[in-house]
Amino acid sequence: MTLLVPQSGAIPHPHPTALSQPFWNGLSRGELLFQRCDVCAGATHTPALVCAHCGARQLQWAPSTGRGSVYSWTIVWRPQTPAFTVPYVPIIVDLEEGWQMLSNLVGCAHDAVHVGQAVEVEFHPLTADITLPYFRPR
Repeated sequence: MTLLVPQSGAIPHPHPTALSQPFWNGLSRGELLFQRCDVCAGATHTPALVCAHCGARQLQWAPSTGRGSVYSWTIVWRPQTPAFTVPYVPIIVDLEEGWQMLSNLVGCAHDAVHVGQAVEVEFHPLTADITLPYFRPR
């Protein structure tokens, strides 16, 4: 059994764009943001110019509760780069507001994850400018 911890060090870093910068700014403030359509109320993630549900361009950034459940997961023992600490558990999270995101699970044993597991976001600074969202069991 291995306790899952956040990644650190020389892992690949995200490169925010003008479109995604509000998402990264939110993470730095300890807030998980997603986009909500003013026309159809659909939730969209990853940052987009048009709604994934209706094609409207009226997307607004909204705060998430950061609570959800595990939709899918895997255990990684052979990462693409040796900078990653193994094992790690990438998860797809179904968030309460009706959107999904890819993240990593922390704060539990690598073999304790299961579909439907209740999780909540926690924020871990990677650099002075980049904070990453991880999820832990709740």
